[in-house]
Amino acid sequence: MKLHVIDTGFFKLDGGAMFGVVPKSMWQKLNPPDSNNMCTWALRCLLVEDGNRLILIDTGIGDKQDEKFFSHYYLHGDASLEGSLKKAGFGLDDVTDVILTHLHFDHCGGAIKRKGEGFEPVFKNATYWSNPIHWDWAVKPNAREKASFLKENIFPIQESGQLKWITNESQSPFENMSFLFVDGHTMHQILPLIHTPEGKILYCADLFPSAAHLPIPYVMAYDMQPLITLKEKEMVLNKALEGNWTLFFEHDPVNATGTVIQTEKGIRIQETFPGLRH
Repeated sequence: MKLHVIDTGFFKLDGGAMFGVVPKSMWQKLNPPDSNNMCTWALRCLLVEDGNRLILIDTGIGDKQDEKFFSHYYLHGDASLEGSLKKAGFGLDDVTDVILTHLHFDHCGGAIKRKGEGFEPVFKNATYWSNPIHWDWAVKPNAREKASFLKENIFPIQESGQLKWITNESQSPFENMSFLFVDGHTMHQILPLIHTPEGKILYCADLFPSAAHLPIPYVMAYDMQPLITLKEKEMVLNKALEGNWTLFFEHDPVNATGTVIQTEKGIRIQETFPGLRH
């Protein structure tokens, strides 16, 4: 098994939205905002090379939206999904599986591209994995979350015939991967847990978007059910501590991975790494 960090660039989101009830006087030390109160966040994915399968977890924001859409998010950086795959030694057609942790545009936008007046999967040889509970949530969105679920990111996956379901945490279609389902940020977000010879790596998606979000009250204003997020964070952190898991951060602007330790203030970051922990 071999893992590759797949960088797809950076974007900006409002710092207050990303840190919820935490005062700016505290969070600005963790991720300094610009003059518009916007903080830089990564769009970081993970590629798992396991036997004859090449598994991509999330796909970044993509490039098919219009200029007005992208003007809200200040995309920047030189990295791209295709470029990072090429750097790892692979092309788009080599990917056999795409796991979408959830269907918000910054996690699944890179899975679909424009073709003429329509859309098609970027990874023509891949199976796309979601789960039916989250899918139903995304295609019938509530008013608060509707702007994050873009139909051009979602329906072409199903129409392609390449969509399959992960329905059970323990019954995985992958030999060396299991899953956690969490509901606080959005309904039935999938967190892949990769079982490597060196230990387990949890792809945190938006449960812990960055290392700065480890403290329990640091919950994004984007979360649909923040009180459930609190419980899920505590549960996952205890599992990570007990199992000595490495955490993979999708949005941390600096740190790709980290380990945790018990402190007087609770479970906190022990050590962070700009790439994969070795």
